[in-house]
Amino acid sequence: MPVHATIGLAFGLVCALSGAFLCAVAASSPPAAEKPRAREFGLVVGVLPPGPLNAITDVAGVKVGQVTLVKGQDVRTGVTAVLPHGGNVFQDKVPAGISVGNGYGKLTGVTQVRELGTLETPIILTNTLSVPTAAEAIIDWTLGLPGNERVSSVNPVVGETNDGWLNDIRGRHVTKAHVLEAIQTASSGPVAEGAVGAGTGTTCFDYKGGIGTASRRLREGQGGYTVGVLVQTNFGGVLTIRGVPFDKKDAGTGSPLPAPNPTGDGSCMIVVATDAPLDARNLERLAKRALLGIARTGGYFSNGSGDYAIAFSTAESVRAPHRTAHPTQTVTLLRDEAVSPLFQAAAEAAEEAILNSLFKAVRTEGKDGHVAEALPLDRVKGLLQ
Repeated sequence: MPVHATIGLAFGLVCALSGAFLCAVAASSPPAAEKPRAREFGLVVGVLPPGPLNAITDVAGVKVGQVTLVKGQDVRTGVTAVLPHGGNVFQDKVPAGISVGNGYGKLTGVTQVRELGTLETPIILTNTLSVPTAAEAIIDWTLGLPGNERVSSVNPVVGETNDGWLNDIRGRHVTKAHVLEAIQTASSGPVAEGAVGAGTGTTCFDYKGGIGTASRRLREGQGGYTVGVLVQTNFGGVLTIRGVPFDKKDAGTGSPLPAPNPTGDGSCMIVVATDAPLDARNLERLAKRALLGIARTGGYFSNGSGDYAIAFSTAESVRAPHRTAHPTQTVTLLRDEAVSPLFQAAAEAAEEAILNSLFKAVRTEGKDGHVAEALPLDRVKGLLQ
């Protein structure tokens, strides 16, 4: 029987499915719920204030659901679902834009989003070889929604990173049921971070990476808009904190840590949500700024890296109905010169989300005895001081 751990949106680990299941966590690692986020640790990124949860769910209507798969020594993977709103996304599409830092990846649905400028399904994040399974699950879910009985074409959006260093990726352990569960259990509120969901088996800067999130709120004079970011980190480079390189030497021996990603290759998926009324053009520009979070933390979009940012607006005034009796649509958009504060918000939130994915991750043992160590926070404290 596979071990299936469902990660809800509360900070903590919830194991729940029919049958007997076990959440396997290394005994030497503190639970993720006990580890501080970057801001709780005293590391403040940027100057803009975060939202109440400092999460992508600070953008009203956005929901996140996660399913974590941990089985034996070899299965370390999962699914993370981001829903733009709680309604029928196919019938009530949201404007969206995509920016590519380096295209060594498998982002399903990218061309239609770029062509039409809309998102019509939830965004699913998983591992590389589970993308087709996730796409099938989204199609099943969309076709089954009331009102979609006559729908004959769906553009599922699925992003990925390759967790094959810790996970038996060739086993393709993610099923459609796992993806559907992530969608159906998605909710607003706090988002679990670290080695959960699609980040269960990922690494970042040679440490354990995973899922991270953060948000920024603009001043009322700038519109009071919120920008929320969620990341799936699995990339390399030279970890940089507040502009200072953080070396990868073990604090006890001074010897280099085993490097799961010695080439610097890897991938990062970034999902950006905002309630600002933006069209697809400015959402693509917003997505491009979110990619700065990778650079700010020391990534450099290496040859073997798939780095993508998907941005969407939840503003009801700019949504695109699937069918309408009117051939035209009138929308009110934020002017270009008013978008710059959103750019800053996206860059800051992406940087902090990446750091949160590292701060909340726990030491993880996986396939072939590989180990991804958690970021040594004691040494981070010394760096900050």
